[in-house]
Amino acid sequence: MPDLQTQFGPIDIYLFDQLLKGRIPPGSRVLDAGCGSGRNLVYLLREGFEVFGVDVDPGAIAAVRELAPHLPARNFRDEALEALTFDNASFDFVISSAVLHFARDDREFEAMLLGSWRPLKPGGIFFCRLASTIGIENQVERIEGRRFKLPDGSTRYLVDEELLADMGARLDGELVDPLKTTVVQNQRSMTTWVMRKRA
Repeated sequence: MPDLQTQFGPIDIYLFDQLLKGRIPPGSRVLDAGCGSGRNLVYLLREGFEVFGVDVDPGAIAAVRELAPHLPARNFRDEALEALTFDNASFDFVISSAVLHFARDDREFEAMLLGSWRPLKPGGIFFCRLASTIGIENQVERIEGRRFKLPDGSTRYLVDEELLADMGARLDGELVDPLKTTVVQNQRSMTTWVMRKRA
């Protein structure tokens, strides 16, 4: 039996939690929207899930295709989230892990979010991890709009609970878990946002 690292790869622990809760059942059609080099796809690929991924970095897509040489190349696409070429309502589960906080402004954030949400089937689950101000409100420095300088020196588009509640209502989504936020001491705050698309 493979060890946990081999079996699951460097999966996000909060995505692993969704697996444990049975929210990505066998046979699910999964899209990783901003997949990078595929860190969250190792287990899904090993277990035969129908996996797709997009990223704006062609090098990242090449790396994911190497992880999954048995799948058609078209499953992994070099595309921006706001211009995905996948059909509407075609995925059971969409992963958006550490992607949306790279938006430059409100307009781009909304376009990236809507682009990631559109291919989700009614009843499907949207799993999102993104940087927020929650718990570090007094440690971030506003640059412009929702762009902030974080304690670790990086610059990100930061959400808060009010914005996520508003966007969830606009998308007609329902929370399947309460918001969960991890504050990394003197560095950043990351919030997990998990919603179901209403049927």
